[in-house]
Amino acid sequence: MATTTATSYARVARKLRGQAASDGAGVKLTRVIGSPQLDMLDPFLLLDEFGTDKAEDYLAGFPDHPHRGFETVTYMLDGRMRHKDNHGNEGLLLPGSVQWMTTGRGLVHSEMPEQQEGRMRGFQLWVNLPKTNKMDAPQYQEFPDARMPHVQPAAGVDVKIIAGEVDGARGPIVQPATSPVYLDITLAPSASWEYALPEGHNAFAYFFEGDGSVGHGEEARALSSQELAVLGGGETFAVQAGAKGGRLILVAGRPLHEPVARYGPFVMNTKEEIMQAFVDFQSGKF
Repeated sequence: MATTTATSYARVARKLRGQAASDGAGVKLTRVIGSPQLDMLDPFLLLDEFGTDKAEDYLAGFPDHPHRGFETVTYMLDGRMRHKDNHGNEGLLLPGSVQWMTTGRGLVHSEMPEQQEGRMRGFQLWVNLPKTNKMDAPQYQEFPDARMPHVQPAAGVDVKIIAGEVDGARGPIVQPATSPVYLDITLAPSASWEYALPEGHNAFAYFFEGDGSVGHGEEARALSSQELAVLGGGETFAVQAGAKGGRLILVAGRPLHEPVARYGPFVMNTKEEIMQAFVDFQSGKF
């Protein structure tokens, strides 16, 4: 007699709203991960949402600043941002594009707006690197909107795949250390979808347009725009949009289970390694 395995649904273990913050040369943003209410969600160290129509909120940009020991993921929804580093790399992030930068042993980087007016909107996510990769050479994975597949896995559901796999389609970003999933999900009014998360991954969902609910049955919890749900307790992610529809990112990654020492733009495993990063930066080794 065949046996069936009951679906194990992820529930909302925590729900929280981001806090107003500023970074770079005063760019206004909302810090969702990396604040006192949620310091990190291994391997994710920080999630910032930026979004404004006011040029004075973003024109100063993010001038030259160093990084070591982790990855920064910039997802542009609206606007244009030019990045440069001290190794001669340069590129322009356009609406819908993604840059996955592995800072490794160190670089000096800038991100500056390529517009004087209009809407600037997007996300920056920091992903930790394991100790064995923290001193690797810096590298970039950068893809325009057109390189990222879209699938419609259910009625009224569109999924843009940045990293991970949905219905046999794979996103272009690959990182063996954390095997990330990064999906941009658009839901028509009252549309619903279920997705099998990789086993053992930590995951979160963040509504940035509209609203809906996350979880299954009686355990489903409502989420409004700019609310993050930390997921736990099961491998199947279930989401349903509210009456006006919704849009959210779903992000998951394999936790590293390593000690984290962080100070500003450096993320290492020990305090001594952080001190060495400062020495190396000040002596020009980046």
